[in-house]
Amino acid sequence: MINPFDDTYFMKKALQEAEAAYEKGEIPVGAVIVVDNKIIGRGHNLTETLTDVTAHAEMQAITAAANFLGGKYLKNCTLYVTLEPCQMCAGALYWSQISKIVYGARDMERGCINLNTKLHPKTTITGGILEAETSALLKRFFIEKRNLN
Repeated sequence: MINPFDDTYFMKKALQEAEAAYEKGEIPVGAVIVVDNKIIGRGHNLTETLTDVTAHAEMQAITAAANFLGGKYLKNCTLYVTLEPCQMCAGALYWSQISKIVYGARDMERGCINLNTKLHPKTTITGGILEAETSALLKRFFIEKRNLN
């Protein structure tokens, strides 16, 4: 039997969150946290809206998922995020003990991989899911920002 709830399915949900950020003039990054094929947390960048440098998509989703579960640990959960987590978000994911991180596009400058940020030993990370779509949205956002200034 084919499972319709695969990485692509949930990355599309994260991409919807990124599009919501884009519509608000935020850097278009979106995230969802899933357990047992159910989205229990979602978020998108709100750093400009909230004037809060910590209001990244992942942080919003972590808080929502922890509230849903009634605890701080996200064991057996998967984060789907349109851009590779930064060091701050990777640190929060470490402490949450999330089981799996799936990202769309790499962040070669600020991403946790190139910065050698330590993830929890039980966390796995996979990238490149809908990379073309997630990258295109980010590129469009920054081209439009440059053209406005």
